[in-house]
Amino acid sequence: MANNNENKILNVPNLRFPEFSGEWKKMKVSELLDFYSTNSLSWEQLDYNNGKIKNLHYGLIHKGVPTMVDVACDYLPYIKEESMPKSFTLFKEGDVAFADASEDTNDVAKAIEVVNCDNQQIVSGLHTIHGRDNSNQTIIGYKGYAFASDSFHKQIRRIAQGTKVFSISTRNFDEVYIGIPSKEEQTKIAKLLIAIDKRIATQTKIIEKLQSLIKGIGDKLLFNEAWTTTRLCDILTERIEKSKMNNQHEVLSSTVKGIYSQREYFSKDIASENNVGYKIIHLHDIVLSPQNLWMGNINYNNRFDIGIVSPSYKIYKVSPKFDKHFIASMLRTHRALYNYQLVSEQGASVVRRNLNMEAFEQLTFKIPSYDLQVKIGHTLSLLQNQLDTAFATKQAYHQQKQYLLSQMFI
Repeated sequence: MANNNENKILNVPNLRFPEFSGEWKKMKVSELLDFYSTNSLSWEQLDYNNGKIKNLHYGLIHKGVPTMVDVACDYLPYIKEESMPKSFTLFKEGDVAFADASEDTNDVAKAIEVVNCDNQQIVSGLHTIHGRDNSNQTIIGYKGYAFASDSFHKQIRRIAQGTKVFSISTRNFDEVYIGIPSKEEQTKIAKLLIAIDKRIATQTKIIEKLQSLIKGIGDKLLFNEAWTTTRLCDILTERIEKSKMNNQHEVLSSTVKGIYSQREYFSKDIASENNVGYKIIHLHDIVLSPQNLWMGNINYNNRFDIGIVSPSYKIYKVSPKFDKHFIASMLRTHRALYNYQLVSEQGASVVRRNLNMEAFEQLTFKIPSYDLQVKIGHTLSLLQNQLDTAFATKQAYHQQKQYLLSQMFI
């Protein structure tokens, strides 16, 4: 690809396929699309298993459904027969759906373009704006990525209305534009990004299968009534070690899906600018979120030699009397999750519960001999390594896509 960062050429992207030249057109979104709205549907009116017509709920856009619906059809639920709205407009191939509101200005006007979803009929819910290209300027498959580009969202962030919840309206689309190259260049850009989206979707399926396999095997291998009952406080010892200077180590985040570098996971730093006093986590430590432990936010650090995490986390080291891989797997079983729920009390938020630390440390687990721990732990750690590799691959594709979205559009 040709890099135009240093070239003083107007209306061309920084990164471009070398066989194309000439300036791009800038066109207002209102000149490209016809807008219309549809009825609101609640989650209770949807069914993932049965139905005739699918629903692109506005919430799915914010939950990370891929940009292109042709690789996201499996994510879309059906409308229950008794909940079908009296009047609605079906998507046509090449339509675009926008989320018109969000608490985060980066999420306002997130878009999905409908492209050959196996001829399935799709309706979109409230809080979306739809557009059909009637200008013959853009090819099907290009607009969805143009509306996901950094340049488009920079414009949206400038005009989004609100304080706590930011929104846009149809009239705002008179103020924003997208870049339009030749149809041949649009096609090549779209094909590249569609290929990346499909690889992301493939990695997602691999991750889901590995997670299911680990859970199924773990639930069978990690519990036996004949094993010795052991309290958690005899297995884990809390580590209280805090950073003494800003950015002393890499900032990490513990999530339900695992422990990651914040920059790797969120594609940006979200921690406080001053992270003095953050807790230090070492290789082979256990980290958990007291507020979200009941959801499974507890992880074994087998990736980072050292890092820092928010002071709200709890850090533990595993006693040398136990195999670290066995304990790490045991702490994420369905049985363990059920116990965490029992010792967590409802907090101020629906998704946050306050962990009773005293009750947590008194939880008991069945533990086999050390030799058996090692054998079981080794088996499960091999599967976990495969899962970590699959997730890293997915993140790499995602970062590649974000880079291209930031460089290949004007």
